[in-house]
Amino acid sequence: MSINIVKVDSKSLLKKFIRYPFELYKNCENWVPALDGDEFGTFNPKRNEAYTFSEAECYLAFKENRIAGRVAAIINHKANALQKKECVRFGWLDFIEDEDVLSALIGAVEKFGRERGCTEISGPWGFTDMDKEGALVEGYDKLCPFTCLYNYPYYDTLLRRIGFGKETDWTQNLVKISSELPPMFQLADTIEKRYDIHIAKVKNMNEMSKRYGMRVFHLYNESFAPLLNFSPLSDTQIRNYLKTYVPILDPDFAVICVNGDDEPVGFAFCVPTLSKAVKKSGGKLFPLGFLRILRALRKNDTLEALLIGILPEYQGKGASVLMFKAIHENCIRRGITRMIMNPQLEDNFKVQTMFEQYEVEPYMRRRSYRKPL
Repeated sequence: MSINIVKVDSKSLLKKFIRYPFELYKNCENWVPALDGDEFGTFNPKRNEAYTFSEAECYLAFKENRIAGRVAAIINHKANALQKKECVRFGWLDFIEDEDVLSALIGAVEKFGRERGCTEISGPWGFTDMDKEGALVEGYDKLCPFTCLYNYPYYDTLLRRIGFGKETDWTQNLVKISSELPPMFQLADTIEKRYDIHIAKVKNMNEMSKRYGMRVFHLYNESFAPLLNFSPLSDTQIRNYLKTYVPILDPDFAVICVNGDDEPVGFAFCVPTLSKAVKKSGGKLFPLGFLRILRALRKNDTLEALLIGILPEYQGKGASVLMFKAIHENCIRRGITRMIMNPQLEDNFKVQTMFEQYEVEPYMRRRSYRKPL
């Protein structure tokens, strides 16, 4: 049976592209949808600043006149220039268990890349690191964090079968939040005095955003620069992300470490998990999704770590101790007993050992794949 690949070039096809996972995962209890509004915004060049330095096309695969898969082809020219390579990314990859469907989808991405001089293909990636990335390879039996991708186990098998190899892995751990602080936090006062750093005091997230927002994301650009396929955020992107995320962040779980000059040197942004609320609402904010999200933000027992960054010159000086001491204390006060860490590169040993004094268990593992064109 032939596979027909259709370029997404209309609003109706984009809606089908965005809603296709609801059909594919309709019987999967651990899949969590993205918010429809976020997805439409991502593929709107007028709203997504990444289009100023990226090219992208989306495709749907049809088999027997039914949608059988989807994929996005992305070339981030800024990241390619920094990494000194010519790579086309695939992202938003979802498909039925059919090697021919996967081959046709990837073939469309490869053609898009070759026509623009690319010499390799890699994914799953988004436009930037603020998008979801990495196919799930372990942890299929666990509810997916709202900020991460979920997929079926056959993805890994079929991607390898059509010639992809592992590029890198990210691990995610579940950290148990005890009712007592770990011994390492006893060093907090000594760290503050020795390195002249402390946790910024703010009344609310609006104050935090006005005082530190732009500077924190500039810190993000600097601290994340060495990571694979990293693409620094422009000031326009930063302002858009501040507008998007400030309303859902809580100063109890979004902390900034500053030096004596009130300059940010580290940050840790966490949020009460929204997975159950978003899943129950079918990825829609209205009519009840918004209320469910607000309830989850106020009453929850699980945090998701979103972003953690420390300036290179302050790494190893205890900024993480100060930040997670503040978060842990607020977790105890708010009844939080678990934290799901954001994906960490498997060779990022500084982060991997950050929670040695906690009870930690593996939660998920994610993978990016690569092959030459």
